[in-house]
Amino acid sequence: MAESKEYMTMPEENGSINISEEVIAAIAVGAVREVEGVSGMMTNLGGSVTDLVTNKKNAQKGAKGVKIDMTGAALVLDLYLTVQYGHPIPEVAENAQKAVSSAVEAMTGCPVEAVNIHVGGVTLA
Repeated sequence: MAESKEYMTMPEENGSINISEEVIAAIAVGAVREVEGVSGMMTNLGGSVTDLVTNKKNAQKGAKGVKIDMTGAALVLDLYLTVQYGHPIPEVAENAQKAVSSAVEAMTGCPVEAVNIHVGGVTLA
């Protein structure tokens, strides 16, 4: 296997369920792009602005702007995003936290310990 992927592993009675970090990131991006006031995602390393994922094909490539820590008993997600001008940042961030947490928990069954929102810019469009 050429690529090393991180997986969240949940032991079950008949085996185990392994969910890729990329799947969890795609779920998080899908949830956050539905939040009113979020205008885009940012890379968490370089700080360059990228558009939100707009279709399934791009969502499968790995989500920019999402960092996942799977070392503990529960997931910790860091999302790097931009907010539309005129929307209250604390409100947008709180709505994003709730949306991501509930979507990830509902779709994976993995508990989410924290969703940290990093607002790196404001867009005027």
